[in-house]
Amino acid sequence: MSAPLIELRGITRTYGEGEAMVRALDGVDLIIREGEFVAIMGPSGSGKSTAMNIIGCLDRPSDGHYLFNGVEVATLDQDQRALLRRNYLGFVFQGFNLLARTTALENVELPLIYKGQPRAERVARAGAALMRVGLEGREDHAPSQLSGGQQQRVAIARALVGEPMVMLADEPTGNLDTKRSVEIMELLRQLNRDEGLTIVMVTHEEDMAAYASRLVVFTDGRVVRDEPVTEGAA
Repeated sequence: MSAPLIELRGITRTYGEGEAMVRALDGVDLIIREGEFVAIMGPSGSGKSTAMNIIGCLDRPSDGHYLFNGVEVATLDQDQRALLRRNYLGFVFQGFNLLARTTALENVELPLIYKGQPRAERVARAGAALMRVGLEGREDHAPSQLSGGQQQRVAIARALVGEPMVMLADEPTGNLDTKRSVEIMELLRQLNRDEGLTIVMVTHEEDMAAYASRLVVFTDGRVVRDEPVTEGAA
């Protein structure tokens, strides 16, 4: 069995002090291996989003250990954490987070601009990423010219263009109708199964979680269920 790509050991995250202290995570242990598609569920305030933010290096644990590909993330400085996010992680959000006045291609190029890649290479890779998500021919469309599902596909292409080791998807179907939600989930499952992309997804919808291969449920800052998803559930 492969070594963990993501490992949380005894992760605790608290906010505030004294009587006002909130314990968002309470000793979480979680292992995610390369090639898994993990859905994280739980009620509001359960800790699922806090766990996602720690995995994405957007927040730091108060205690415990977070290892990414065997490296203790706590030992990294701010610049090194930024490099980890930029080079190894891809993010997809509920609200798409596309720049309104730029084309689909230009939106997908953005991560490569931050990496300082030449324009010709950026354009070629962004075009290839849009093709991977089924948007060839839409390169010059602004977000306002695209449906919600197409905008989320652009956001997924933007997450893919840097060839991340892990895609972190936070409620990726939260702003979509049922038909578009199914299309996005089928795309994510295809990326996982056909390309081996590791995906960690937060969702509150059981029918969307059924597309994953594993379900992790949080309650009161702890993991209370961790089990395979039954094949054919979606």
